[in-house]
Amino acid sequence: QVQLVESGGGYVQAGGSLTLSCAASGRAFNEYALGWFRQIPGKEREFVASITWTGGMTNYANSAKGRFTVSKDNARTTLHLRMNALRPEDTAVYYCGARWTGGEPWVERYDPDYWGHGTQVTVTP
Repeated sequence: QVQLVESGGGYVQAGGSLTLSCAASGRAFNEYALGWFRQIPGKEREFVASITWTGGMTNYANSAKGRFTVSKDNARTTLHLRMNALRPEDTAVYYCGARWTGGEPWVERYDPDYWGHGTQVTVTP
């Protein structure tokens, strides 16, 4: 049974940084991509960033480019999202997801096969 458990959310002032983590377990992720999504209050859940488990190919939403960095720790089967220069509009519940992609980069419009339960990030002005 696949489990994705997010951690690292919290409160941060605008301009600050935060690192989210996602502990993944329950299967081998060799042909998967793992990624981050977020749901801003009143909006649909949206893609943020992803990385292929083998090869480390990354993909970012325009809102994340230049500020967020997605990375992975293969030994701990953990995904990270380093978020810099945070803005109040980044306030959202951030979700970890995993999708079989055959080793290819995650196409943004596709939903994960597996979801975590989310972690709240609140950026204050």
